[in-house]
Amino acid sequence: MTTSAAVPTGSEGAIPAGDTVTDRLVEANRLYAEAFTDPGMDASPVLHVAVVACMDARLDLHQALGLQLGDCHTIRNAGGVVTDDVIRSLTISQRKLGTRSVVLIHHTGCGLEALTEDFRTELEMEVGQRPSWAVESFHDVDQDVRQSMQRVRTSPFLLHTDDVRGFVFDVRTGLLREVDPA
Repeated sequence: MTTSAAVPTGSEGAIPAGDTVTDRLVEANRLYAEAFTDPGMDASPVLHVAVVACMDARLDLHQALGLQLGDCHTIRNAGGVVTDDVIRSLTISQRKLGTRSVVLIHHTGCGLEALTEDFRTELEMEVGQRPSWAVESFHDVDQDVRQSMQRVRTSPFLLHTDDVRGFVFDVRTGLLREVDPA
């Protein structure tokens, strides 16, 4: 498994002098585009599913779920938390692009387990403005998945709330474990 953009680098994977990580990504895109062919798809996912997951770099969702380009909508944020913006994306996904199922994926060893809402106060002290958003930290990953499932199931904006399932991805084994919504 590779863990960096497949662009030639200096010795031992170092980014050549004067280059930034963004330059490396742009170069990787240039190489990708050379072989790119339009797959002829529209924005509606083939499997009619939206996956909400944590942004953790250890989660390769397409690989872990056996998905191909065009199969699903993927919505990611810190913790895979169902926030107002996630509901916004799910609403558009369902109402305008035909998704009917929602899969929620949190994971073991999440960084949000080590944070508290005090992080907002720390930011306020540092920058002089309190963030309007909640950190959404947690101590029990299963309970956090249940809370996310409940937020999806009770949203008045979502049309399809009968097929909402939540999982915990084990970052050591790669296995999903389903969380009972009860």
